[in-house]
Amino acid sequence: MFDWDANNISHIGRHNVTPEEAEQALSIFPVDVTRQYQEGEERFLQIGATSGLRVLVVVTTWRGDLLRVVRAYNAPTALQKFYWEERKEFDGN
Repeated sequence: MFDWDANNISHIGRHNVTPEEAEQALSIFPVDVTRQYQEGEERFLQIGATSGLRVLVVVTTWRGDLLRVVRAYNAPTALQKFYWEERKEFDGN
């Protein structure tokens, strides 16, 4: 389950990302990039693609049993290439 409210919906909306797209990017085939500590909490940076093949960087943190999307934005070109290479390697192609 995801933790959505007006704050994080508005924040990702500034990058033209919807909650549905962020959830898809984390559900279809996410690639873990890094883990960091920021503002007193553990955050996870992942790259994933939406059903429309839009590659997003999504930063999340756990709030109890809910996964909260902190940021989501279009992946830069280098990270998009990295994502597709990782996915191709996983798929065995």
